[in-house]
Amino acid sequence: MGEIIDKCVEAIRAAHSGAIPRVAIQLGSGLNAIADALSDTTILSYADIPGFPQPSVEGHAGRLLIGTFQGEPVLCLQGRVHYYEGQGLEPVRIFVRVLKALGVEILTLTNAAGSLVEDMGPGSLMAITDHINSSGANPLIGANDETFGPRFPDMSNAYDPALRVLLHEAAEEAGTKLHEGVYLMASGPNFETPAEIRAFRALGADAVGMSTVPECIVANHCGLRVAGISTITNLAAGMSNVPLTHDETMREGAMATGRLIGILAGFLKRVNAL
Repeated sequence: MGEIIDKCVEAIRAAHSGAIPRVAIQLGSGLNAIADALSDTTILSYADIPGFPQPSVEGHAGRLLIGTFQGEPVLCLQGRVHYYEGQGLEPVRIFVRVLKALGVEILTLTNAAGSLVEDMGPGSLMAITDHINSSGANPLIGANDETFGPRFPDMSNAYDPALRVLLHEAAEEAGTKLHEGVYLMASGPNFETPAEIRAFRALGADAVGMSTVPECIVANHCGLRVAGISTITNLAAGMSNVPLTHDETMREGAMATGRLIGILAGFLKRVNAL
C-alpha cells in the first residue's frame, strides 16, 4: 500500500504547489454545497489521482479540493467509498493515510444519519462523542503497517474531546443548536429494521449511519485527531410513518448545510488559531 500512498501524494502535490492545510473535512451525503463554498480552490477528480478510490453512490462527487473556507485553509474530500459498495475497507485506509502523508493533522468527519432520539429530528446537527461499530468489519484487519501506527491502537478518545469543545463554541457563535451523542455504523445498504433500531437504542446509540467509523479508526491508528458531526436527515425506522429513502437523505442533508457551514467556519477559525 505504501507505493499507492506515495503515488497519490505525488499527484496531489504536483497539482497543488502551495501549503497543505492542517485540517481536512470528509463531506457526507447531501453536503456538496460546502465544497461549492470554497474559494482559491485546487480541484482534483479522484479519477486523476493514481490509485485513489472511486465512489459509486449518488451525492458523492469524487473530488479532492484544497482551498479556503471563509478565509480559513482546508482540504475537502467530496465523496467517500462505503463498505456496502463492495470494495472492502482498503479505500478508507488509502483516503486517510494519504491525508496523513500530506501532513494533515485533524480530520473532520461529516455524515448523514438517522436519529434514534425523538427530539433530535430531521435537520438537526449532532457532534459525535463516540461510536459503536456494528458493521461487522474493521479497516485494520490484516497485516499492520507499523509506519502508520501500532497493531492495537487505543480508541478511548476516538473523537477528540478538545475539538468537540471547539465545535460547540462555533455552534454557539453561529446561533445553531448542536446536539451530541453516540453514532452507530451499520453496514447497509438497506436501511435498518425497527427491531434493529430498538436494539441499537438499548446499546446506547443516538444516531445511525453507514460510514464514518472506518475513517475514524484509521485516523486514530495513524495519529490524526478526529472531530465528527452528523447531519440528521430522518427519524430511524419505526419512529415515524415516513418511508426511508436516499432522496430524503440528500434533501434533508442539503437543507441543513447552511447551519453546518456556520459551525465549520467557526471551528476552522478556532483550530487554525491553535
